[in-house]
Amino acid sequence: MSGKIQAIRGMHDILPEQANIWRRIENTVIAVIRSYSYQEIRFPLVEKTELFARSIGELSDIVAKEMYTFTDRNNESLTLRPEGTAGCVRAGLEHGLFHNQIQKLWYIGPMFRHERPQKGRQRQFHQIGLEAFGLPGPDIDAELILLCARIWKVLELDNIMLQINTLGSAAARTRYRELLIEYFSGHKQQLDEDSQRRLHQNPLRILDSKNPDMQKIISDAPSIHNHLDAESADHFAGLKALLDQAAISYTVNPHLVRGLDYYGKTVFEWTTDLLGAQGTVCAGGRFDGLVEHFGGKPTPAIGCAMGLERLIELVQLDGAPDQTDGIPHVYLILADEAVQNGLKLAENLRNALPGLRLMSNCGGGSFKSQFKKADKSGARLAIILGQEELINQTVGVKYLREDTEQTTLPLAELAEFVKRQLV
Repeated sequence: MSGKIQAIRGMHDILPEQANIWRRIENTVIAVIRSYSYQEIRFPLVEKTELFARSIGELSDIVAKEMYTFTDRNNESLTLRPEGTAGCVRAGLEHGLFHNQIQKLWYIGPMFRHERPQKGRQRQFHQIGLEAFGLPGPDIDAELILLCARIWKVLELDNIMLQINTLGSAAARTRYRELLIEYFSGHKQQLDEDSQRRLHQNPLRILDSKNPDMQKIISDAPSIHNHLDAESADHFAGLKALLDQAAISYTVNPHLVRGLDYYGKTVFEWTTDLLGAQGTVCAGGRFDGLVEHFGGKPTPAIGCAMGLERLIELVQLDGAPDQTDGIPHVYLILADEAVQNGLKLAENLRNALPGLRLMSNCGGGSFKSQFKKADKSGARLAIILGQEELINQTVGVKYLREDTEQTTLPLAELAEFVKRQLV
């Protein structure tokens, strides 16, 4: 075998400098989520293919074209998860989380879809998802949207817009579906290939087409808002009233349908015009029938997921966050005979100063070469432990970023000195 082995197309490495940005943003988002009393859940990356076929819809683009599906050694069809809601529902049912309980859950991790890689859309992508179970009213819909708005505020993003819609009840959607089939069948020659394929499978998806040649036909299509049942209309009116009260700006988009079959009633998207074609940053909606669809009792539910790649790109467009997470405060320079004492000193400093980033020199080398490493590391201070310092129970301290003379300290005073330097 010859040549270099490279990463799979559409699946990217996240190198240390970028990983620092990822971790900082993840921690920021998770802190907001926890402030709303959501609890973390973790479930496998691989599930039975049937789970996604039954939830997302066998005729959806995701199931029909995009899933990473394979047969394992037990001759069972398995799939890398293309989204998180189905796995979350399966886990909740399997472990009895939904029986007479309200659950607010969140998860984070990679998802997989075999799409054409482009900016903002990769084959392995990462999401933070939120799902709330057991709450039927529009108040939880509004709270979830408010939670998202708080995340954008904490990340200092003011260029994300909210679109909302309602898809009504299952019965209302069935009636509306027939109206759309009749309407678009009368314009079949003007439909593109994808829309013609969807016409009898999922005509609501035609409303979401971005083909500019079809926008006139779509804008003239029947509106679901004229065909809602009373409960769905009241639910949507209640959501709008709550968002108005909270001063959340939004646009009602009657063509917003989402690409997954399990959605009903409220659907929403947070979008931006700063990322080109892939402008959806966060999206979700209600899936009141999904738990029952998998054999559980009727359970109202709503959720959303935000794409981390797109969120991180937005934060960097708005001014990259501090990238100093991996840069040490202190670099410990050690003579060969001081290595054992130096490792003990490093552990004592970490114990005394939680949060201290300290890099000990490993691999030996002259003091000159170690100072070069210390300077390259970005550390502010170099602490020197040589043979003379061992004998005298002292350390040398050199400022690497300031024009200040090197000094010597008693070993017993080092922790307090470093603490003062980091304030």
